[in-house]
Amino acid sequence: MSSSEYAKARKKAQKVYRTHLLKGTYPYLQALDDLVSFAEISSEVELGLVEIPLESIVGTRTAGRKQAFASNFMPLLEETSEFARKWTALYKAHIEEGIRDPITAVEFMNRFYVIEGNKRVSVLKYVEAVSIQANVTRLVPRRTDSLENRIYFEFLDFYRTTSINYLTFSQEGCYAKLLSLLGKGPEEPWSDEEKMDFHSSYIHFLDVYEAKGGKSLSLTPGDAFLTYLEIYGYQDLLKKSYRELREELPAIWKDFQIYPAKRSVELVMAPEKESEEKTLKTRILPSAGSPLKIAFIHDRTPEESSWTYGHELGRHYLEDALAGKVSTSFYLAGGSPEEGSEIIKKSIEDGCTVVFTTSPKLLNASVKTALKYPATRILNCSLNSSFGHLRTYYGRMYEAKYLTGILAGILSPEPSIGYISDYPIYGSTASINAFALGVKAVNPQARVYLEWSCIKDHQFEQKFRDLRISHVSGQDLLTPSHGSRQFGLYDIRDGHITNIAMPVCHWGKFYERIVTSILNGVWKKGLAQSKDKSINYFWGLSSGMIDVICSKHVPAATVSLLERIKQDISLGQFHPFSCEIRSQDGTLQNADHMIMPPEQIGSMDWLADNIEGAFPAFSSMTEEAKRIVRLQGVGKYQESNEAL
Repeated sequence: MSSSEYAKARKKAQKVYRTHLLKGTYPYLQALDDLVSFAEISSEVELGLVEIPLESIVGTRTAGRKQAFASNFMPLLEETSEFARKWTALYKAHIEEGIRDPITAVEFMNRFYVIEGNKRVSVLKYVEAVSIQANVTRLVPRRTDSLENRIYFEFLDFYRTTSINYLTFSQEGCYAKLLSLLGKGPEEPWSDEEKMDFHSSYIHFLDVYEAKGGKSLSLTPGDAFLTYLEIYGYQDLLKKSYRELREELPAIWKDFQIYPAKRSVELVMAPEKESEEKTLKTRILPSAGSPLKIAFIHDRTPEESSWTYGHELGRHYLEDALAGKVSTSFYLAGGSPEEGSEIIKKSIEDGCTVVFTTSPKLLNASVKTALKYPATRILNCSLNSSFGHLRTYYGRMYEAKYLTGILAGILSPEPSIGYISDYPIYGSTASINAFALGVKAVNPQARVYLEWSCIKDHQFEQKFRDLRISHVSGQDLLTPSHGSRQFGLYDIRDGHITNIAMPVCHWGKFYERIVTSILNGVWKKGLAQSKDKSINYFWGLSSGMIDVICSKHVPAATVSLLERIKQDISLGQFHPFSCEIRSQDGTLQNADHMIMPPEQIGSMDWLADNIEGAFPAFSSMTEEAKRIVRLQGVGKYQESNEAL
């Protein structure tokens, strides 16, 4: 019986051997000594007894036995050989008692090469075992600038706190991203229970992924697992049945197939032109049937958040504009993605067929729910999202900020101007830079001093006083419960606050146009027309969604100038980001007379050269800010461990 198993194993070896010969590739096991020289090794580390994944064992340390096996570790030697008899005896012992003796191996670049125990590895690979114990010596290479080397050193940092060696990625930043999704810090140790739960979750996912054909895809299983976690989350993975996983994976299979690319993003820069005529018809014609039920899901109450307050104003505007045709409801989501998903699910169970989730914090919950309820139109208010499973929306607030920057540059008697930003996320950087460019257009010598309201216990008022700053761009809107006048562009001279102008994001006009497009059929039912694209609405002044309101303190001639520039921007005859722009380090970010593409504007992670200040350290932010930055933080946070 055991001898027939050797024959089967040898047939597997011969098949792989012939395939390699036909392709002109090496048919035997890799020998580590043939791949590297000791000059490339910076150190050796004894790892001791380690459980290592069999799929990561790829060869032998020396060339001595490499030709006894094909590259899949299956045996090539004759069935009558002494080697075959030993292999057969070892197979029999494994079936009867199991292989207990550890092998000896070397790890290099997270691949393992056997020093002693090749036949044990061969037998266990043949029976499709998952792992084997080994006494391992790690050979640490010298640092280079190659992608594989950079990823490997990220793995070493990850391994130091987790001891996990079975998860590999093909792209940089993935280990940091994984820790972020798990809510773990880069130096935070893992308990034995956490390691066991994570391993069980990974195997749980892998079983379904490979059964569906995942091995035929070009990404690593770790890449696929991370992609899954980005969409569905980690929290309840172990509780899911195989049936639930089999239902979830087909919806994101395209994401696996195109990895590492994301679904293409289609930025919709203005409302559909045809919607004007149909909007009129929608208003004139009587409503047919029941009103369209629409949910607005916020992460904070209007009393706590000016952002939520602005969206609530938009909801009430929508109800008035489409009275009798729509019915809206307000929902408050919890702090976690799981709670957010439950609230969105509840709104759908309540009969809502259109759902607006009004915070970037609800993006993952929105994607997860959209996959489960494809017939429901779910839109999330965020920028720079490449999920093709729902639509997102955001305003080109930078156009309004450019105009208020011009006002600040004209009206400030001092060359120092203040700017208070909330979070370093996609969209906010464009607003900061546009304001600075507006200032520079009329006052080239002026400097914009940037401060962040998301920093814990940060008091910047005294700094502004020391710099003799008179004009400040603050938050765009206040809640009714907040009595301060420190919003929009304001003058703070002599201890008095005088409001100059206020950038406005009129969410109601956006909601009216989008809902009208659903009512009159322009939306195109569901996402069938765009399932492989991520639709991002990114409207500006031309849509009426963005505007600037000037107070009586702005001279009439200045208001006229501002209106002229506003009109030019609306008509596409002028663009705030069409001049020569250099970042703080002197890098040319945009050449003169070139219009910066909207994709570049939305993903800015640099600050203009007339700005004094920097992006805040992640550790200095409030917990609320950290949650948002983890999801939508500009590139510097996504490409490093800083957002952990």
